Amino acid sequence: MSTFDHIDPTSTALLLIDLQNDFLHADGAYARAGVSSAEIAALPQRLEPLVTAARTAGIPILATLFTLVPGPDGPLISEHLASIRPFLRSGDFAPGSWGQAPLDALGPIDVPVEKVAYSAFHASRLKFVLERLNVNSLLVAGIVTNGGVASTVRHAHVLDLATVVVHDGCAAFTVQAHTAAIGSLATISPTASCTETTEWIEQLSG
Repeated sequence: MSTFDHIDPTSTALLLIDLQNDFLHADGAYARAGVSSAEIAALPQRLEPLVTAARTAGIPILATLFTLVPGPDGPLISEHLASIRPFLRSGDFAPGSWGQAPLDALGPIDVPVEKVAYSAFHASRLKFVLERLNVNSLLVAGIVTNGGVASTVRHAHVLDLATVVVHDGCAAFTVQAHTAAIGSLATISPTASCTETTEWIEQLSG
């Protein structure tokens, strides 16, 4: 059985999780604080052939955008995130800002979806978007593997959406965290490499 046999190619979208300027760009909020990972930094180049193949094949490209909602005394941020990322400040990941936007290297995004929690489905319009696009299968890539990626894939599983996790199209702040998360996700979702996923898409359009 192929990794992609459960995926309906006529109702598939590529879901890019949190590949945003404030996370990855050299002028973003995380770089400003010196918080980075070589594996995360490598993702845009690694994903470029996959994103291009999806665009060529007419597969919708969705991007989740982690967002800090502005409040009267600064961004509305969870206590957990504030404790582990104390450098986040007013304007970071703000709605409509450069920092919130997807990386230019990913090219045009068909549908951006703001998210405020680890799962891209929580308190967001993602489920509405998927239903309107008649999407029931997701190819999932992005950051961080043990946070937003894992939570979103597990939530998709609960919603009976078919998924393939693009394992080398995801990354975390440590290789150990990434490896453990992919191993855990493999119990509920098939995984494939960027190359394998790109080749599957190219076969669809070829």
